[in-house]
Amino acid sequence: MSTNVCFLNSNNGSGLLAFGGMDILVVDQVNSLDKIDVFIEERPNKFIFMCLSYDLKNQIEILKSENRDSTSFPDLVLWCPDFVFDIYGESCNMLQGDGSKKEYDFAKDFINSTKSVVNKKIKISFEPQISKDLYIRKVNSLKEHIQAGDIYEINFCQEFIAKNINKKDIEGCYTNLNNITKAPFSSYFKFGDFEIFCGSPERFIEKKGNILKAQPIKGTAKRGRNISEDLLLKSALKNDPKERAENIMIVDLMRNDLSKIAKKGSVNVNELCEVYTYKTVHQMVSTISCELRGGQSFTDIVKATFPMGSMTGAPKIRAMQLIEQYEDFKRGLYSGSIGYLSPNGDFDLNVVIRTLIYNSITRTLSCAVGSAITIQADAEREYAECGIKVQKILDGISG
Repeated sequence: MSTNVCFLNSNNGSGLLAFGGMDILVVDQVNSLDKIDVFIEERPNKFIFMCLSYDLKNQIEILKSENRDSTSFPDLVLWCPDFVFDIYGESCNMLQGDGSKKEYDFAKDFINSTKSVVNKKIKISFEPQISKDLYIRKVNSLKEHIQAGDIYEINFCQEFIAKNINKKDIEGCYTNLNNITKAPFSSYFKFGDFEIFCGSPERFIEKKGNILKAQPIKGTAKRGRNISEDLLLKSALKNDPKERAENIMIVDLMRNDLSKIAKKGSVNVNELCEVYTYKTVHQMVSTISCELRGGQSFTDIVKATFPMGSMTGAPKIRAMQLIEQYEDFKRGLYSGSIGYLSPNGDFDLNVVIRTLIYNSITRTLSCAVGSAITIQADAEREYAECGIKVQKILDGISG
């Protein structure tokens, strides 16, 4: 297999597959976001694929990341591949590069390999990195911050790690995970020592022409056993005051973020607390859009909106300070973004959740999960929710 591969899979029969070439910028610790615009400007009319780590926040605000780092994932990856294919059903159409039969065969073989579940004999064992007692104490401490008016909501996460994992142990991980989640912002990214298996249902931000669109998710319910149970669960989610309050807080935050780069009066809430149904869950999604003010670079948009509010909380800066204080791991790519920039300057970026990150040098596999903590949150229930999220991922990769 080619050294670098990225597959962005919308699970509706379409996707983008990139591979080949070493035109890649990997920055372990970013000291200037200007590197992003420079990389883009030096490659006009090209597709660029990217990983933006959560820790880019330290260049956007006066923040730090000093917690335990189990993945050693870089702050920034920008890659201009030799070959990009548009995948639609059974057809592969080359968008970038001058490929021969060899490249078309690679593309078709890769896509086929992502369709058949791999039966795994090896069971990967993940260990929580925080005890239940400590987790509950921390959630209750965060609720005290909310009670005091310090924050309204915070996304509090924990990490699960599997150690001594060989490359053969993770064969089929993406296919199996994707088969379970069938998520619209699913992705596989392999470069250097890293492999990422992402089953994300959430878009961070999309640009088409001069229109920006953000689609935060807050609020989740399981799928029912039949149509009538599904309808009841959807209705309960749509009308749940706690879930709606969480969602609306993040909508307000995203409206504020977009207003920094929008034409005056153009920020719009297109959908508020709509329930979307995916293979394993119902999700409450809101859509906020704006018309982009002239002269905004890719980095200007990132500075205004990143990290996404659904993974921080509100107010955003104070929430990020408390995340650093109360979480015990460096998030890295988790709650960052994977996506692509088109030759015409349009882009689409996801939210990195429901994701496994593998480092072949340290032979570790990391899976982080979290939930939104509000004043109504019950620490025991939040802990259980994290366990359910991790178990779904584990069930997924085992085929």
